[in-house]
Formats: sequence, structure tokens, C-alpha cells
Amino acid sequence: MKTVYLVRHAKSSWEYNALRDSERPLNDRGLRDAPFMAKILKNKGAEPDAIISSPAVRALTTAMFFKNELGLGGEDVLIKEDIYEAMSATILKVIQLLPEDFESVLLFGHNPTFTSVANIFSDKYIPNMPTCSIVRIDADIDNWSEFKKGKAKVTEFHFPKQYFN
Repeated sequence: MKTVYLVRHAKSSWEYNALRDSERPLNDRGLRDAPFMAKILKNKGAEPDAIISSPAVRALTTAMFFKNELGLGGEDVLIKEDIYEAMSATILKVIQLLPEDFESVLLFGHNPTFTSVANIFSDKYIPNMPTCSIVRIDADIDNWSEFKKGKAKVTEFHFPKQYFN
């Protein structure tokens, strides 16, 4: 069994017009949601072997909240340039090329791509992965190269508004 958690970055700030898109930080809601959703994942028993993140500040900052809550070391956080501005096929390739000794990973990235990837594996249409949402995809496979439609499925979907009014 292999497990991928797609985690869309927490809410980012548009306050700083001079920043490039990849440099935007989290806003107050993002700074609230990221540690909260990390706790949700920890309470569900998630024990990822690694975190793989887009290099964008908002994704990496979100990933660090999860790293700290889940007790992972710095060497367990990998930055993958390909995730930023990726198409669905690129995300699938990132997953299919994961080291075989990883059983469970958290991928931190962006929409609309993450919603598209989630829908490849979902029985029920997901119109949008909101900011800081988590989609768990389980695959009954031995090798990451086998991770594809028909061999994996969405088993959980969590987002902040389920817990906040």
C-alpha cells in the first residue's frame, strides 16, 4: 500500500504587489489554517516518510507547519521545482518517480492542478480543493511506478471550513 496526501497551500496574501507570485507569504487565515490542518492529519495517524513541496513560499511555509506537527526532520522535506505551475501529468510523474522505500508522502502544491489530480482518483467529483485542504489517495501497489487511475483512489478529503464556520 502506498499513500499520497495532496495538500494545497494555505491561504496566501495578495497584500504585497511587488512580490512575484512564487514569493507570496501566507495571510492570517493561512497562518491559522496550516497548523490546525497539520494537527488534523496527525490525529488521523498520518506518518509520512517525506514531504515534497513546491518551492513557492506559500507552499513551503504550509509544509513546514506539517513537518513540525508530524515531527519530521529537515532531511525529510524535499523541494521539487516541477510542482510549481505543474500540469496534472507532471504531478503524476513526480509521484511515479518517488523512492520505493517511501510508503507515504505529503505533496504540497497548487490549484487548479491538485484538484485535477484528485479528480483522477475520486469516485465523486471534487469541484475545488480549497486552500489548506488535504486529499488522501491510497494505492494498492508495491511500486510507485504503478500509481495510476484504476489502482489508486481518494479515501479522505479534509478542508478548514469543515471545522471553522
